Amino acid sequence: MTQPKSYPLYSPEYFMNEALKEAKKALEKDEVPIGAVVVCQDRIIARAHNLTETLNDVTAHAEMQAFTAASGYLGGKYLNECTLYVTIEPCVMCAGAAFWAQLGNLVYGAEDPKRGYRLVKKKLLHPKTKVVSGILAEECGELMTTFFRSKRT
Repeated sequence: MTQPKSYPLYSPEYFMNEALKEAKKALEKDEVPIGAVVVCQDRIIARAHNLTETLNDVTAHAEMQAFTAASGYLGGKYLNECTLYVTIEPCVMCAGAAFWAQLGNLVYGAEDPKRGYRLVKKKLLHPKTKVVSGILAEECGELMTTFFRSKRT
């Protein structure tokens, strides 16, 4: 007898909405509004948002904070069974960290045409990492657009 297919309990949009909640927390702190969640076996095991201004740390991106929290939760540095949902395409630094963590899946909302990792090298991620882009891209991108527009006025 074959086992029935396993279907996720939640949709990618559900998890991206959770990442958007984190991005809004960053916005409230006047941080660049990027949020992330790490999901393992349909459970959010880490939540994070940008804290570069709060911590006075250029490496305190949402993804980096999420990787640290997820690794702590799992008790190991590899996230090959995990999915990172992040509102904006990761930068080179965060993509490099995803490589070293052997991230299983990367799902991001809006592309980052100025600093996204794909501008440098599409194969920056671990070869086994699967990528999905464009989940709630409009909502994710709008937060960034609004934030930076407010900084220019």
